[in-house]
Amino acid sequence: MEFIASASTDIGNVKKTNQDSLNVRVISSSAGNMVFAVLCDGMGGLAKGEVASATVLTAFRNWSNEVLPKLCVSGIDDDVIREEWTKLARECNEKIKIYGKRSACNLGTTLTAMLLTEERYYIVNVGDTRAYEIFNYVAVLTKDQTVVAREVELGNLTPEQAETDPRRSVLLQCIGSSDVVYPEFFFGETKKGAVYMLCSDGFRHEITTDDIFYYFKPDRMLDSESMRVGELTLIELNKQREERDNISVITVKTY
Repeated sequence: MEFIASASTDIGNVKKTNQDSLNVRVISSSAGNMVFAVLCDGMGGLAKGEVASATVLTAFRNWSNEVLPKLCVSGIDDDVIREEWTKLARECNEKIKIYGKRSACNLGTTLTAMLLTEERYYIVNVGDTRAYEIFNYVAVLTKDQTVVAREVELGNLTPEQAETDPRRSVLLQCIGSSDVVYPEFFFGETKKGAVYMLCSDGFRHEITTDDIFYYFKPDRMLDSESMRVGELTLIELNKQREERDNISVITVKTY
């Protein structure tokens, strides 16, 4: 299996800093081709959200450089990924909390990281950044850790009500401001001819599932240039619809 990857980010209409951090790369390893992608949406006072998001992104990128090659030899499995990434997220949580105390500010970040191998995907999620699979459908692979997502699960809100609820961005946990971080994991089979997407909440609030499918369906995402065009088109559509947050997206095509 082969992979093509692309990524785009925009400061958006309102904010003075872009507090999102993202990185994606295609890897040729002893275990075959793979992609490692990380997207973090920072938040905090005194424009320090970008410090939190960059801290987590750097930690996970370093993991992909230093630990992943060893796992390619010894074997990648769900339990190992769960253990490694939970430890990493919790170490980042403590590091950012210490920084916040020293800087007298509250800061934190969401996290969505994905390892795509030729056989399997591995995803970790904290907060409300998301991962999607797009084929002849659009499927959300992660679960938002938000107040409204919990209310929907409890039957107190409908999914339609949750989309406009004023609490939709209130997180149940994030890295840097939670006492202990409990990441959620999602595993599955990598689908050939699909598009995988990671995005910040600012990318998805003002667009629809139909918008995502139209611009990101696999037969439109033929190469990195067309993938980039689709990303920028949806970013501009978000801005036209008055999205107030930073807007970030990563796309990966399998073939």
